Amino acid sequence: MPAHTVFNTPYRAFLFDMDGTILTSIAAAERVWTTWALRHGIDVERFLPTIHGARAIDTIRRQNLPGVDAEAEAAWITQAELEDVAGIEEVAGAARFLKSLPASQWAIVTSAPRALALRRMAAAGVPEPEVMVTAEDVSAGKPDPSGYRLAAQRLGVAIGDCLVFEDATVGILAAEAAGADLLIVTAAHDQPVETLHATLARYDLVTANVDADGLIRLNAI
Repeated sequence: MPAHTVFNTPYRAFLFDMDGTILTSIAAAERVWTTWALRHGIDVERFLPTIHGARAIDTIRRQNLPGVDAEAEAAWITQAELEDVAGIEEVAGAARFLKSLPASQWAIVTSAPRALALRRMAAAGVPEPEVMVTAEDVSAGKPDPSGYRLAAQRLGVAIGDCLVFEDATVGILAAEAAGADLLIVTAAHDQPVETLHATLARYDLVTANVDADGLIRLNAI
């Protein structure tokens, strides 16, 4: 998809990933997962890049650790993350941008459990959406597309009429598989992102305009 096509294109709804897309929780998440990895003898340097965008239980199951109760370990991760929100902030301009959208035309689709999502949004000062799809709402997490499809369904729109805002590889794959247009938020990336999709560094560089038919267009400032 050419990078320019998502700008000034009419959409019925915007769908947002959470961590790394509207708020910066990577440092907090990596602190918790580092503790967990060291406890289980996992190479931290190789492991940490694999955690982003995925449900905790899926990340744990991928390790194939003998004798490990994945649900119990995921519960431990969630509790530890609920207790550690130090340094979590909005991606620049995210709160203002989300508040500018019609409440019935945007949703969050996150791999985090609902309680953790609400905790992190509160810490970052970003608004809670009317529609939020969390880890508990799907049987398969990203890169499976079901979360994005469910969000569109709950908003009453076709997924092909949605623009997804994502940052992590598994989320990008989920949005592509769902059939939505895609914008890559690069705020959490240390290195330049190589992608054919449009990119956005921060939300204070764009506005959302709603026309008389209720269609939303993303415009660069």
